[in-house]
Amino acid sequence: MSARVVAIDGPAGAGKSSASRGLAARLGFAYVDTGSMYRAVGVLASERGIALDDDPALERLIDGLRIESAGERLVVDGRDLSDAVRTAAAGELASRVSTRPVVREHLVALQRTLGREADVVMEGRDIGTVVFPDAGLKIFLTASPEERARRRARELAARGEVADERQLAADIARRDQRDSGRAHSPLKPAPDAVIVDTSGLDLPAVVARLTMLAEQRWRLPPA
Repeated sequence: MSARVVAIDGPAGAGKSSASRGLAARLGFAYVDTGSMYRAVGVLASERGIALDDDPALERLIDGLRIESAGERLVVDGRDLSDAVRTAAAGELASRVSTRPVVREHLVALQRTLGREADVVMEGRDIGTVVFPDAGLKIFLTASPEERARRRARELAARGEVADERQLAADIARRDQRDSGRAHSPLKPAPDAVIVDTSGLDLPAVVARLTMLAEQRWRLPPA
């Protein structure tokens, strides 16, 4: 591939989105949040009464969608879904709809197109294993379940949503099991991924670590 790709994978609550945005800004790369695409499909399917295991209906839905990802904004058929896809409910819908091969195949094709257009930091759950197995730098972010639940609670509370850490921890564990156990594109680190545990690290420290890895990989001048 001609463009440089940083593939960042990991489970919910590991800090992928904030770290990926920070890294992209430091490097001057584009940023693509693939999880928001699955969230969008889940939200739209729910709005239209489409069962999340109805593959023919899901295929009809995604075949007609025009998805535009620009940084933190996600626009689908001219509608800004950036806020709608950030709710806890949207995350659960995404985890369920992402188990459907018909959805993954369509979105993976779109993600590969985006990753070939410019240098990019792309985050998700199968970027380094499926979407860009030949990415120049693969990173798998993780954190303890307790830390991930605390982060998610703070994120939701900041948006005015009620957040129960105990329930969030249970939801995260259930989602981990579903994501890692699915037959198609399971969540797992690529064999050559650098695993970074973000437990106990603040965002600047995580971004600094990822920036160092990118600088070493491509011999970039210090950002």
